[in-house]
Formats: sequence, structure tokens, C-alpha cells
Amino acid sequence: MKNKKVTAMDVARLAGVSQSSVSRAFSKNTSISSKKKQLILETAEKLGYQPNAIARGLITNQSRIIGIVMRDIENPFYPEILKLFHEMLASKGYQVMFIHSRNDEIQENEVQHLIEYSVEGIIITDALLTSKAVEKFSRNGISVVLFNRYATHTKSNAVVCDNFVAGKEIGQYLLKKGHKHLAFISGHENTSTSIDRQLGFAESLKESGIDSFLIENGKYTYEGGFNAAKNLLAQKKRIDAIFVANDISAFGAMDYLKKQSISIPEEISVIGFDNVKMANWPSYSLTTWHQPINEMVEATIQFLFKLIDGSLDQSQIKTVEGHLVERNSVATRKNEKS
Repeated sequence: MKNKKVTAMDVARLAGVSQSSVSRAFSKNTSISSKKKQLILETAEKLGYQPNAIARGLITNQSRIIGIVMRDIENPFYPEILKLFHEMLASKGYQVMFIHSRNDEIQENEVQHLIEYSVEGIIITDALLTSKAVEKFSRNGISVVLFNRYATHTKSNAVVCDNFVAGKEIGQYLLKKGHKHLAFISGHENTSTSIDRQLGFAESLKESGIDSFLIENGKYTYEGGFNAAKNLLAQKKRIDAIFVANDISAFGAMDYLKKQSISIPEEISVIGFDNVKMANWPSYSLTTWHQPINEMVEATIQFLFKLIDGSLDQSQIKTVEGHLVERNSVATRKNEKS
């Protein structure tokens, strides 16, 4: 015979209190005397009672659930981010509802799912947020923060690495190393991350008198980077360095170059972006731009909590500085004629 689940009513009956008192005893920031709370907790322990978090959320209007929407789970950058969000939110007493979005834009059913579970806030990493979704979340009192990208059309709060400055410093670094024939492998063309990295890179080259450079779309994937490197070489133009908009695409590009017996960095230097753990593997030893993800995750959570408690009344974009990590994928070129 199946054991009967112990309810809040059972605890209330045995402790001689109301059911609402039991709910308050297990909720933070609610008024209940310490003596009554101790009695309820001891009774609950005796009966083996565990409160229902969703039911408690309905009573207190605080689900203590944060939704995280993530699309590219194959990119090693984002599972690491998800782990950090889970750890930091758990330390503050929050649970994570993970939504794996399989499309570029967050879908209607995903929006509805988050609303149905009464999440208090949502963090969106690499899925695109539509104006319609923003309106629905706002109508239901759900705060949203974008992580690692911003969207000007939605006026959403966001936390990003300063991608323009990073792209510019990467360009200056390659030029200082003596490179003159450069190429860029972009990410998704409609994302602020790839756009800003490319704009910063282009500005650094323009300031040095280089008005154009080769560009291929790597789609922020390993396969995309592999094919982008293939397309670059097919143009039969001289290339001595490639800046790739993220590390996973850089790995694909490097593997294609190796397949063609092109030596890295002796013939072509490669530089990435993110500084994922694989970048330090001996097979890649990738020079890359480090994003301070701990600082970015922490800032995102702080933003979200300020929105939830109403202390942030206008949209903001917070930029965080990163830094270059030098390894063995970039060579120093001797001065030579163009």
C-alpha cells in the first residue's frame, strides 16, 4: 500500500496551529513568533514533512525560481555559465528552471512555460528576445536580464563584456605582432557580440591604414569555424592571421588549417574569444580573449534582483572588461613587404 504523503494540514493539526502558520514557518521574511516557528519545525521533523515549494510560492507570491534560457549548449562557454548561475543562485536560496531554446528567438511555448511556473525573473544568454516576449513577461511582472549580449530594440537590461574594446585590442595586438594580411571569422550576424567584436577589430585596422579584410561567418560553432577557414583559403588570398569571434569556432578553424598541413602559428596565427578551458589544451594552446564570467554572472544576478525588488527603474547595459591570454597560436612576424 502506498504511503500517504504528510501535508501541512497534518503538521498544523498535531502542532495545534493554523495551516497558514505552517506556511509562514517555512517562508522567509514572514512574521511568526520564534516559539511558534520552533514548535512547527519540530512537529514537521517528527512527521517527516517537506513543504511544497510551488504551493508555498503561490501563498507568498514568491516562487524563488529563476528561469535561464540558453540555446547553444554545445558551446563549452555556456554550460560553464549555467553551472555558475546555478551555484550563485542556489547560494541565495533560489532554484533554476532551465529552458533549452532550439531556435534563434525565444518561442511562444517557452515564454508560456516560464509564466506558468511563476518564475520571479529570467536570464537569457544566447537566444534572441522579441518585443512580444518582453511585453508578455512585463505584463506578468517577470523581470528579464540579458547575459553576454544586448538588444537595443527591447530596451532590456544586459550585462556584456566590452566587445568593441576587446575587438580593437585584438586587432592592435595582431598588428603589433607584425601581421598585415588579416581575416575575421564572425559569429551570428544579428548578435551584438559578433557585431561589436568586428567593429572594434575593423577600427583598429583602419587606424593603421588597413581599410578591408576578409570575413567569413562561423556561426559560433565548431563546424562553422571549420567551413569558414575552408572558405577563406579558397579565396586564394594571402592570410597571415585570423581573428575568430569565439573559441569553439577557432578550434574548428585550427583543425581545418591543420588538415591542410598549414602550420599554426608559423604560417597563419589564430586568436579566439572566451577563454574556455579547452583553449589551454596542448593541441590548441589558443591565444584568446578572457571574459570575466564570474564577474559577469554576479552582475547579472544583482541586476535581476534589483529589478525584482523594484530598486532599478530604468534599463541599463553594464559592460565588463576582459583581457588577452597569450598562448602559442600567434607568432611574431618579421617586418616584410606587403
